[in-house]
Amino acid sequence: MNIPVKITPDFAAVKTKQQAAWSSGDYAVVGTTLQIVGERLVEAVDINSNHRVLDVAAGNGNASLAAARHFAEVVSTDYVPELLSRGRERAQAERLDISFQEADAENLPFKNDNFDIVLSTFGVMFTPDHEKAANEMIRVVKRGGKIGLANWTPESYIGQVFKTIGKYVTPPAGVQSPALWGATAHIDALFGEQASSIKTEKRHFVFRYHSPQHIVDIFRTFYGPVLKAFGALDAQKQQALEQDFLALIARFNRADDGSVVLPSEYLEIVVTKK
Repeated sequence: MNIPVKITPDFAAVKTKQQAAWSSGDYAVVGTTLQIVGERLVEAVDINSNHRVLDVAAGNGNASLAAARHFAEVVSTDYVPELLSRGRERAQAERLDISFQEADAENLPFKNDNFDIVLSTFGVMFTPDHEKAANEMIRVVKRGGKIGLANWTPESYIGQVFKTIGKYVTPPAGVQSPALWGATAHIDALFGEQASSIKTEKRHFVFRYHSPQHIVDIFRTFYGPVLKAFGALDAQKQQALEQDFLALIARFNRADDGSVVLPSEYLEIVVTKK
């Protein structure tokens, strides 16, 4: 009888590779297009000017900027310094008062019960240790405070992008898929015991590009995980991956004029801490 062997992931090694991936390219080129998601999330958690807000794995600061526009006290964090620099540039351009700090979502350098609101848009979902990241967000938010998340669902276009990449580049052994953060059952498992309520709503962000080839080129050049995937393949497999991406885009694209109008589903989540 064969007994399945449980693989213990090397989270530190995985995190190092992930950090290198997100540091490559220039995620802000893609990230800035997602600004409306941050605006929606800020409304969902009902931020006001008296709140102290933490944005976890903030990227180039979409949720941070949205919260600061409501005069909240905002701390924007990420473990990629280059992305924090992009967020800082945007805040300065809009004359918004935001504190930027390098921080690991799985080891937040803040005291317990320190924030009224904790946010993350398409950020914390990419941490290798899901449970640790969820516990850190719960730890730093006050009792009665809220955690607002926007996470791609497994069925979404971006969820399928990562599934497509997995056909060519083997995912780290034992590490859970980021797309699980877009599944209500997984969110309940991560937060349920420490939450007085969990509200979820499926929404769509619509990617809009000049053409299918345009979106492939943008993601291949600027979106770290896709850039790294192509870089790990020989020329023949790169061509095959590109064709798979184009087929995936055709499946989701609702435009009929040669452009791309592509809805990608995400789960908007509001967790209230007990």
